[in-house]
Amino acid sequence: MKKILVTTDLSTNSRAALRFAIQLASQSGYSLTFFHSYRILRPTGWSEASFVSFEKSESTQIAKKLRKLVAETYKSMRIPIGQPECVAKNGIYSDQEIMDYASKHSYDFICISRKGHGKTQRLFGSKVSSLIKKSKVPVIAIPDTYKRTSITGITYLSDLSNLDHELKKVTDLTNSLGAKVELLHFKIPVDYMTNLAQLNAIKDKLEKFKVSAHYETLDYETTLIENINKTINRSKPSLLIMFTNQKRSLFEKIFLSSISAELSSMTKIPLLVFNKE
Repeated sequence: MKKILVTTDLSTNSRAALRFAIQLASQSGYSLTFFHSYRILRPTGWSEASFVSFEKSESTQIAKKLRKLVAETYKSMRIPIGQPECVAKNGIYSDQEIMDYASKHSYDFICISRKGHGKTQRLFGSKVSSLIKKSKVPVIAIPDTYKRTSITGITYLSDLSNLDHELKKVTDLTNSLGAKVELLHFKIPVDYMTNLAQLNAIKDKLEKFKVSAHYETLDYETTLIENINKTINRSKPSLLIMFTNQKRSLFEKIFLSSISAELSSMTKIPLLVFNKE
């Protein structure tokens, strides 16, 4: 059975990730683990024994808050709660704690809520961006405005490279949900004839995986992010899937933003990001 690590900071905004994960599990049978990373600082002058007692008490209270949040979310969605696994873990860096726990326990996905930020924060300070750029476990970023809805239509954003490998990963998820998949590709106007030959060549491949195709001509007067958002705002999929290249050079990391990381803070629908191999 596939597993999803659902992260929360116990805030109201983080409930979006819980709602999406619970909905996804209700359609696919995936198991969920609800995870909270926290940090308890030791006050100056406290003895070791005093701090250990304080830390134990605080950890117990935090675990209770996590279980309460999970129970309330299930109740609000009118879905039987069963016996979900809840993990509260003390650590210095929450994004690293999330990645380490997901990797160590072989989770298939990490699900996390995100809230839009200013441009500088969006590119360099977001926990979601950090996970997308570094995590080996695929990340599902959920906008804080997400409302529960059945996952029926999925858009797979593709550059048409390594298509067999990516289609297997995409359809492995979508088949379990019973959702329809549409491949979205942006054509470059100057290479239209080359692109046309390539698109014809992959037609049979898409039919094999039961994936439809939607080709858009890239509008150079707007950014790629705006091109993507304009298209998905028309089709309104339940989930957007894309692959990101984590093995960028130092120059690229400093001067070129990650499209998937930037898109995660701008799109109004859930976004699933795989590491591009």
